[in-house]
Amino acid sequence: MKYLVIVGDGMADYPLDKLGGKTVLQYANTPTFDLLAREGELGLVRTIPESLPPGSDTANLSVFGYDPMQYYTGRSPFEAASLGIELGPGDISFRCNLVTLSRDEPYAKKMMVDYCAGDISTAEADQLLRLIDNELGSELIRFYTGFQYRHLMVWSGAPEEWQLTPPHDISNKIIGRFLPSGPEDSVLLKAMTQSYNLLVDHPVNLERKASGLNPANAIWIWGNGRKPMIPTFQTKYGLEGTVISAVDLVKGLGLLAGLKKAEVEGATGYIDTNLQGDVEAALEAFDNGDDFVYLHVEAPDECSHRFEMENKIKAIEMIDREVVKVLKEALENRGIEFSILLVTDHATPLALGTHTREPVPFAIYRSNRQLSNAEGSFDEVGAATTGIHYEQGFRLMDHFLQKI
Repeated sequence: MKYLVIVGDGMADYPLDKLGGKTVLQYANTPTFDLLAREGELGLVRTIPESLPPGSDTANLSVFGYDPMQYYTGRSPFEAASLGIELGPGDISFRCNLVTLSRDEPYAKKMMVDYCAGDISTAEADQLLRLIDNELGSELIRFYTGFQYRHLMVWSGAPEEWQLTPPHDISNKIIGRFLPSGPEDSVLLKAMTQSYNLLVDHPVNLERKASGLNPANAIWIWGNGRKPMIPTFQTKYGLEGTVISAVDLVKGLGLLAGLKKAEVEGATGYIDTNLQGDVEAALEAFDNGDDFVYLHVEAPDECSHRFEMENKIKAIEMIDREVVKVLKEALENRGIEFSILLVTDHATPLALGTHTREPVPFAIYRSNRQLSNAEGSFDEVGAATTGIHYEQGFRLMDHFLQKI
């Protein structure tokens, strides 16, 4: 049996008046999603415990089969793992976004104009992070280039307790009341404030502004955590596998679980991402002997953060047509038994532009056994009608891999 998990990040949503009271999942044309729901097992799963922050970190940890209440230590350590940064026992990592802030003064009066700095390229970002590390780094604090706008700071001996806000939660808001709070918050605030002075007139940003693009004129620090200690996927489930994603968070989680990561050229995490490359990587992993593939597509989530309803619908339809349909048919043509878990890790409602923690739809399809959900469709309403509900999200993987 080959096991394939397909995660559409942030696909779940709220009903929208513009869509006649439907959610984007209800509105989108997703015949393959619905086929899996009708001929498989359809239900709801709570991926984020009530006491933890709603994010892709806690949600994907659940979907991978790990209890966030036991293993979650913060977001950025997963990204550190993907970047090959080894965190020591006293190290605390932080996510370090390149963002666009308004030019208002003083600093606390600035607005979060763009949490991803106009989709800055990794090559441009690297120039800025090198400057930040040279000017603001120290023996205890280092900055590391990641991917596009997503980067990392590691502080050796940092306090563990912080109140930090994700920048995508405060789009178009004044930043003052969202600035870092913690035992040594002056260190983070100083770095963030000085970064603006260093970057605002950097040649990279002058060129971006001349081209009509948002400048990456500051860093925003959040997502703190220490290295988690989680059992490997092989130890837990007896399977070797590969993780495929454009997002370091998901790749790093897979690496910490002992899985391989596939690097797909042209994987951006946006609606222009290389879905064909993702599909080819998944099939190659199976052909090379893997029994498990975790394929994560970021685009719907990014569309929600940007309040792009039409693009979110398009992204969902692309996942249905270019990923799920193609992979299902390819596995059928190989003549092997397979199971597909289709799930959204969390909801990212377009009305809010950020993550929420309510239960989300999942569907499990097995090539060797058809169930009967004749009325089911892969959306929030269809999933709620089946009465199947996993309150502890990490147990869904146990069921999918037929361990319970």
